[in-house]
Amino acid sequence: MAKPTQPMLDVENLKVRFRTLAGPIEAVRGVSFTLGKEKLGIIGESGSGKTMTGRAVMRLLPKSAEIIADKLQFEDVDLSTATERQMQSVRGRRIGMILQDPKYSLNPVMSVGQQISEMARFHLRVGKREAEERTLAMLEQVHIRDPHRVYRLYPHEVSGGMGQRIMIAMMLVASPSLIIADEPTSALDVSVRGQILELLDEIVVSRGIGLMFISHDLNMVRSFCDRVLIMYAGRIVETIAASELENARHPYTIGLLEALPRIDAPRDRLAVLQRDPSWLEPTR
Repeated sequence: MAKPTQPMLDVENLKVRFRTLAGPIEAVRGVSFTLGKEKLGIIGESGSGKTMTGRAVMRLLPKSAEIIADKLQFEDVDLSTATERQMQSVRGRRIGMILQDPKYSLNPVMSVGQQISEMARFHLRVGKREAEERTLAMLEQVHIRDPHRVYRLYPHEVSGGMGQRIMIAMMLVASPSLIIADEPTSALDVSVRGQILELLDEIVVSRGIGLMFISHDLNMVRSFCDRVLIMYAGRIVETIAASELENARHPYTIGLLEALPRIDAPRDRLAVLQRDPSWLEPTR
């Protein structure tokens, strides 16, 4: 598959190791990919390394983690050698991260408007009034009705869907060029999930930014993303266009697809994924 032209993120042979009493453990093992102005899905079971990959790009891992890469380049920044001070100018300002559940990501003792305004003031170096104006405009852009009222609400006073919109507004207020969304819809019901996906799609297209969409929902990624990386045991086993998933070749991807229920082809019993030890080895 051809790589996207002029990638904003270029990752080569990324490894994440954790130091433990039993010795080093590799959570990400030789991952390589590029990301341009597109929606790139990363799919895999729990523990496959997809979230670790996103956090390694952000350099948001504990001190026990060691990030090694032949190349970890974001636009003009070498993320593998950047200092913590340099990373502070990248996180939030140039790369935003949307987490899974706003209940655990938003500060419970600050109004949501204050939290978004704080992001604008920190990253854009604007005054209090301008930060508030930018916040209200951002809340309106993510389709929140009556942004002045919502500005004053606290996280416990908003629904899950509105909380996720607020998280998106917070990550976009500084106008980053890349968004990493880690399971941003898994805590939402189906109807609200669709609204959030439509919103993310609208933002990616209108702003011309890149989106790394981490999920375990293969059907959602198939209909939402442009390309898909399939991860197993810390490695990428297959990269394929989302529209071509039915033509996947790796047995792990095929096994995941066969384990999904289908309305157009009902079965009495779903297939059980049979793993092969050879999948743990690097793809030749």
